[in-house]
Amino acid sequence: QTRLVESGGGLVQSGGSLRLSCAASGITLNKYSVAWYRQASGKEREWVASIDLDARSTTYAESVKGRFTISRDDGNSILSLQMNSLKPEDTAVYYCNAQSHQNFWGQGTQVTVSS
Repeated sequence: QTRLVESGGGLVQSGGSLRLSCAASGITLNKYSVAWYRQASGKEREWVASIDLDARSTTYAESVKGRFTISRDDGNSILSLQMNSLKPEDTAVYYCNAQSHQNFWGQGTQVTVSS
């Protein structure tokens, strides 16, 4: 059974940092493109960041560029998102995604940034 399990969310003050992790099981992570998405209350899910198969290329939404860093550890089947200089508008449920010929999502982890 394929599972993606996010962790690391929580409540943090504006300007603070959090590190999200996504543990993958049941799939060979190095065969998947992986990404982070987020969904704020009352809004549609939006893409945050992606990292390609060989981890040489990363892309970010303009709203997080320079503050967030995506990384992958295929040996341990973990995807991470380091979030610095957090803002209240970063408040959302964050989801990890693994996509190849199939598309898998985690259950999400809540990030709340207080002003």
